[in-house]
Amino acid sequence: MTMAKKLIVTAAPVGAGTTRAQTPHVPLTPDEIAADVVACAKAGAAIAHLHVRDENGKNTMATEKFVEVVGKVRKAIADAGVDVVLNLTTSGSAFSEELRVAHLPALMPEMCSYDPGSMNWANSYVFLNTPAFLEKLGTKCKELNIKPEIEIFDAGMIGNVEYYRTKGFLQEPLHCQLVLDVPGGMPGNLESIAYLLPKLPRGSTWSITGIGKSHVPMMLAGLAAGCDGLRVGLEDNIFLAKGVLASNAQLVARAVEFGTMAGREIATAEEARQILGLKKHR
Repeated sequence: MTMAKKLIVTAAPVGAGTTRAQTPHVPLTPDEIAADVVACAKAGAAIAHLHVRDENGKNTMATEKFVEVVGKVRKAIADAGVDVVLNLTTSGSAFSEELRVAHLPALMPEMCSYDPGSMNWANSYVFLNTPAFLEKLGTKCKELNIKPEIEIFDAGMIGNVEYYRTKGFLQEPLHCQLVLDVPGGMPGNLESIAYLLPKLPRGSTWSITGIGKSHVPMMLAGLAAGCDGLRVGLEDNIFLAKGVLASNAQLVARAVEFGTMAGREIATAEEARQILGLKKHR
């Protein structure tokens, strides 16, 4: 009997939009984010997917804020004696394309997000990722040896992934993160998963998250479908149960429990590096 592949748990503790009005547990300041990353690593997360906020708690892509936050995160990780892969966002339609990639050479994370297309996010604004930006980001990832986390919100994005793979802007093996149930994207249900999985490039690894009420169903469905990873955190869902607000560490601990119940060992950060082929820069 072969051993089941190890499960990579990603924590997305901050996000761009989760507010204190929604939950007091969302970390906003650099110190809070650093402390939460350590707590998530201790709970079993191998990867931390990070956004940063400004002094007013608003989403920002300012390079100096990324440098401040990631510096504190790295120190907190070292001081706590834990290990975690850092995956920095490049999302941010409100910001220039230059600013969206400026923190990558400054900080040299092992991973960064790569959103392979545009969509009408929650029918309220355009989640903009132009062809020029995707070429620029893919080129930057190759130059710096940073692994793109390819976030799939909608089926058409898989066609874009194939285009950028064929053109050499994305290098195999690819890692895809299914982000389901964002209004304007694909719903968080079994039909979406069954449609998307056969279309992922051959040899890809994949992780899954569901937004809001689909969070737990998509974790369970992903495990049943043999996912390589689960993503959890207050970026995607703020509840542990109906009406019960969660902390990031609690969400990670639940994902670990689900994985263990499904017969999966939980990957360490070093094992995640091996599974995903990551290059540790610093």
